[in-house]
Amino acid sequence: MQFESDGPKAIPCWINGHAFLSVTDSFFDVTNPATGEAIRRVPLSGASEAAEAVNAAQAAQAAWADMGLPARRVCLANLADALDRYTGHFAKLLSEECGFDEARAKAEVGAAVAALHGAMVGQTGVFGLVLDASRPLASFAEIMAPAVMAGATLVVKPSPKAPSAVFALCELSSRAEWPAGVLNLLQGDSAAIAGLCAAGIDRLVYGGNAALGAQVGTMAESAGVPFEMKAA
Repeated sequence: MQFESDGPKAIPCWINGHAFLSVTDSFFDVTNPATGEAIRRVPLSGASEAAEAVNAAQAAQAAWADMGLPARRVCLANLADALDRYTGHFAKLLSEECGFDEARAKAEVGAAVAALHGAMVGQTGVFGLVLDASRPLASFAEIMAPAVMAGATLVVKPSPKAPSAVFALCELSSRAEWPAGVLNLLQGDSAAIAGLCAAGIDRLVYGGNAALGAQVGTMAESAGVPFEMKAA
């Protein structure tokens, strides 16, 4: 999806192993905090996109769980190695959207690589993951890796302020030959979270600032969805 030649590129959703282009009139401008320049856009997804993403995760979960722990560990290791090779690219995305200096951006990529390599076994099922912009890539890897190691599949909703590194890791999982539907990404804001809660996930997990997490938890509670908050 591309806007006019002098406009920012739109970063789509990622559903069932490929980019999913939403038909929406509403977008969020992703800005570089150092310059205030709009550098990208993300669609503000809602219930229909959330349902597509959750359906993909549900369809993939049984086969992913049946692969067995050793095979899933290999998938995580392959993704970690691929991420490590692209450290510079991911660090640039983090610098552009989060304002990190080069050292901090590369340290965050390193933390994500370590989380993928060193994952313990967490909870299985189908879950939604909401992230803020404080540590978008590292938080994603740290929460996602134990779950997928256990056989879970998920839909991640990154902060619209910092979506690109998370999207790029989902895309990289496909290149690392992960099955389609294990990792899915939903762009958007509160409407996307509400859509996740309504779409039949087993639980909703939040990673980031506690104040925003409390708001997400209230949405999950209202929908009757089990909720867990993890510190950034």
